[in-house]
Amino acid sequence: MGEKVVAGEFDPSGRQRQRARLRQGLEALARLLAEKRFDRPKNLMGLEIELNLAGSDGMPRMMNAEVLERIASHDFQTELGQCNLEVNIVPHRLHGRVLDQLAEELRTGLSYADRKAGEVDSEIVMIGILPTLVARDLGSANLSYDDRYKLLNEQMLAARGEDFLIDVEGEERFRFASGSIAPEAACTSVQLHLQVTPGRFAAVWNAAQAVAAAQIVVGANSPFLFGREVWRESRPPLFLQATDVRPPEFAAQGVRPRTWFGERWISDAHELFEENLRFFPPLLSTADDEDPLRVLDDGGVPRLSELVLHNGTIYRWNRPVYAVADGVPHLRVENRVLPAGPTVSDVIANAAFYYGLVRALAEEPRPIWKRLPFEAAAANFDTACRHGIDAVLRWPKPGGRSSSMVRIPAVRLVQEELLPLAAAGGDAGGGGPPPPPRDRGLNQERSPRPRQRAAREGPPDPPPRGSPLGASRRPTASATWGSSRSAADAASTARPGRPPRTTGRGRAASGGTPRWRR
Repeated sequence: MGEKVVAGEFDPSGRQRQRARLRQGLEALARLLAEKRFDRPKNLMGLEIELNLAGSDGMPRMMNAEVLERIASHDFQTELGQCNLEVNIVPHRLHGRVLDQLAEELRTGLSYADRKAGEVDSEIVMIGILPTLVARDLGSANLSYDDRYKLLNEQMLAARGEDFLIDVEGEERFRFASGSIAPEAACTSVQLHLQVTPGRFAAVWNAAQAVAAAQIVVGANSPFLFGREVWRESRPPLFLQATDVRPPEFAAQGVRPRTWFGERWISDAHELFEENLRFFPPLLSTADDEDPLRVLDDGGVPRLSELVLHNGTIYRWNRPVYAVADGVPHLRVENRVLPAGPTVSDVIANAAFYYGLVRALAEEPRPIWKRLPFEAAAANFDTACRHGIDAVLRWPKPGGRSSSMVRIPAVRLVQEELLPLAAAGGDAGGGGPPPPPRDRGLNQERSPRPRQRAAREGPPDPPPRGSPLGASRRPTASATWGSSRSAADAASTARPGRPPRTTGRGRAASGGTPRWRR
């Protein structure tokens, strides 16, 4: 979202000036692509996790400012709601035992943060939607104390012109009219980043779109929305509706929502940035007076701050990212499909599945997007969110060459086709990570089990006091809290009284990889 933002210019000439600045940024991006100015292949991945704060009774705690003050690490940041934090893990190269290293860094960092949160009677919880949240917890008064969130809320509400209507129906129905975008803060996710070259970007993005439904099938953990059981993964419909600036009449006309799966396969990264300008008016602006074309003429690398900020207010499930690190521009695919947690082992298993599967599909001789209609991929995503592991998906007939479509139970598709592909993609030399045996086994053992069906038992009991990061071990994914081991166990690897080095700014603990800059 940028370090400093201002409200968009909504007088007629101001809107035109802002659109012109965005067009300048898009032209500069096209020149960078044409001049092949982007970073060489580095096979880097990165990870962000949005977290919840809860008390010993499991109820949300609106105190991220106090917790962040005690954590005192730039790797932990605010998120939209006062009950949210975000942790950013430094980039890693996808090779060797990288997922083992990631798991240890996550457990150490989350343990440290949980210990610091405990100083103000709060705990860190990883789950896609905190089941104990109720609608009154998320009003504008509970937005984080940060001007960018206040401005974003004001501009989105002004664009909509009326309350945001949340209406999600599954096993039960939840309806609520919100005077702010605050209900979006209920949605906490894992964001998986993959740095790619411009030439490989389209293949990776297309593959990520194709497998989004499968990610939900194996990773759904958020069936409860403000006390009601709705979809097996309720974040996507809630996020869409909580950020939907279209009045009902515009939605009926087919105007695209800002939370968007997309509508076609792509052939290059520029198409996504261009669509974002063509379809969506800007909401915010930066205080940056950079002239990106002049910077290019002078031999420099533009920050493209306006374009980056605008891109950050369009919530694609697979978002294109432009950034500059150490003076060199690069592109990333940011996968935003998965809910947070519920355990570190789940996060790592989901990451192994995603990175391996995307690599395998992106390198197939006849790629999946030549055989799977985009409309089917979008419908699969919706079906997976509604039904989780009970979903039946449309998929190309097995064999790799056929374009004919079949309807196949999601569990069977994952077990018989996608898990083997993910393993092959992960094991490929110089490509993806070989998943740790434990977490590969976790993917194998959890896909067929009807754990999401156990959601009908009701929301989980809150974790007992003194068991941060989740000693509650109920057998359903939706009812599991926190880390895969206790905070006390993980704390033994953290240095007391200071943030752990494994998630520190600057260089990664292994390999000297620079931290990404936004």
